[in-house]
Amino acid sequence: MAETAIAGLGMTELGKVYGHSPRRLAAQAVRAAAADAGLALTDLDGLIVAPGMSGGPGVELARTLGLRDLRLLTTMNAFGASAGAMVAYATSMISAGSASAVACVFADAPLRPERPAGAAYDRTAPEWHGLDGLRAALGFRSVNAYYALAARRHMARYGTTSEQFGAIAVGTRAWATGNPLAQMREPISLRDHQESRWVVEPLHLLDCCLVSNGGVAVIVTGAERARDLARPPVYVWGWGQGHPGHRLERGSEFGLTTGAAISGPAAMKMAGVTTGDITMCQLYDCYTYTVLVSLEDYGFCAKGEGGPFAASGTLGPGGALPTNTGGGQLSAYYMWGMTPLSEAVIQARGDGGERQAARNDLILVSGNGGIIDHHSTLIVGPHPKGHR
Repeated sequence: MAETAIAGLGMTELGKVYGHSPRRLAAQAVRAAAADAGLALTDLDGLIVAPGMSGGPGVELARTLGLRDLRLLTTMNAFGASAGAMVAYATSMISAGSASAVACVFADAPLRPERPAGAAYDRTAPEWHGLDGLRAALGFRSVNAYYALAARRHMARYGTTSEQFGAIAVGTRAWATGNPLAQMREPISLRDHQESRWVVEPLHLLDCCLVSNGGVAVIVTGAERARDLARPPVYVWGWGQGHPGHRLERGSEFGLTTGAAISGPAAMKMAGVTTGDITMCQLYDCYTYTVLVSLEDYGFCAKGEGGPFAASGTLGPGGALPTNTGGGQLSAYYMWGMTPLSEAVIQARGDGGERQAARNDLILVSGNGGIIDHHSTLIVGPHPKGHR
């Protein structure tokens, strides 16, 4: 299979950015990514769009950008796993000769000035019916409740504690202090975490990700071509997906394992590496819990040992496994799977500034979608595949 690389990264303003539609934000991100790569829009012959949750752009984005004679145009929605899935699909199409330069973009604008961030994704009462209506009557009215259920199950089975979740929040915020794009840059303590209000027990406010408006895009092209473009290539070593299909019923592994246990081994096998070769992680952190359970499922620690592993300090600045070095979705910005992917590109290029990790040889990037329903993994780095 032909080698590919990420050659361009485009990011709009992120966070409480008002007055722009998702389509406009997506167009800004694609233009910025193409310029970053040193490409004209006319050099693109592929476009993959992840539409977001607030009526985001679809294939009509191609017309907005004035793209013509495309050989690849599609939308892809695996929720938070979309970024990894888009890059994998773009790589496959380029390797097959069906495209040569593909823009992958996500944009969303759920925030409104007149309503709180916590209501950004709320569904209205008339949408609840059938089984959803029954679950709503029992209190399951948002994704927060389902992830709280998953976290509680992990706690009950393995003795995981709220303080261990809190260690992830504290370490992630420590990384965010060095990221000028982060929405939250003030350091926090474990006490701050424990005293933050409940969202749904056992999840405190500081266990939960931000809500952001904005757009992020990357340009995927052949590795040989990428070496001649404007920015250092970020080579794609491997990828995988996992969709466990856990049901909310007795005997299910819901809350205990995720699709990382499927997508991780697939990506590492393709890349020809093991967890021992990974020098940095950019993990999907919609909640602190998802970081912890993903680390277990990837094999960085044994099942049930994610809590002590996270609390040891290994993930934060100065730790042995730098993780979510830009502040992740907990502290930087929430752009679905484009949050970890964008930081991976920044780190692989050595553009992290004061937060740049000492070793960036191989970076694992995860995406998590739905209620732990979908998972994607990418292995990327600044050197061509096989380099040691």
